[in-house]
Amino acid sequence: MTKYSLCIALLTLLTVDLHAADDDGFISIFDGRTLDGWEVSEKKVEKAWTVKDGVIHGDGDHGGRCYLVYSKNKALANFELKFTYRFPKPGHANSGVSIRAVRDETGTRDFQCYHVDLGHVGIGKQVLGAWDFHTPGRKEHRCFRGDSLVIAENDKPTITPVENGLRKDDIKKGDWNDVHVIADGNRFKFYINGKLASEFTENLPVEKRLLKGMIQLQIHDPGMIVEFKNVRLKVLK
Repeated sequence: MTKYSLCIALLTLLTVDLHAADDDGFISIFDGRTLDGWEVSEKKVEKAWTVKDGVIHGDGDHGGRCYLVYSKNKALANFELKFTYRFPKPGHANSGVSIRAVRDETGTRDFQCYHVDLGHVGIGKQVLGAWDFHTPGRKEHRCFRGDSLVIAENDKPTITPVENGLRKDDIKKGDWNDVHVIADGNRFKFYINGKLASEFTENLPVEKRLLKGMIQLQIHDPGMIVEFKNVRLKVLK
């Protein structure tokens, strides 16, 4: 085998391994070198998202609130998403992940989506681990950290505490934290470092739900920095 053919074989092997499912059925959707498979939500904020030292680097100095969209599949319905995140810059930091996100044709906001918030310990219960419903024409029943929320068909919320759920002390401020998001039919769960942060069940009529859409990573505030790595996806039936 020539040196050239050996290099090609090694590159092919690395490519196959990169996209192969692990023992849990997850595939990597960030190669650690480029943003292939991802796109920035708007042209004017392209510089906000880069790859530095093997991680996705989001810098709020390049346009404030914006999104990095997983563009290889824009119609994800049921899936599990895992990643690791941190806020390396001291001070206020707020980010999040939007799922089943679609462009908002009403002009109320950029996207309709279900959105789960990430933030430093101390920002408040309403930010870290909370689900938002960015969907025009419906009530905003926020699912705070520590809550299990069930939304009835008549849009009436029932809230109960999550047992043995996420506490402030479970978060590593300024360091890496592991996240697991599950969207399965009308049920949604959000874990940080193995602890359930919040969950909700959506029983509104089907026509009022978001059934499929995009995954988006968020920069929320000007001046903030957020980083992501080990981004993996498993599509469910």
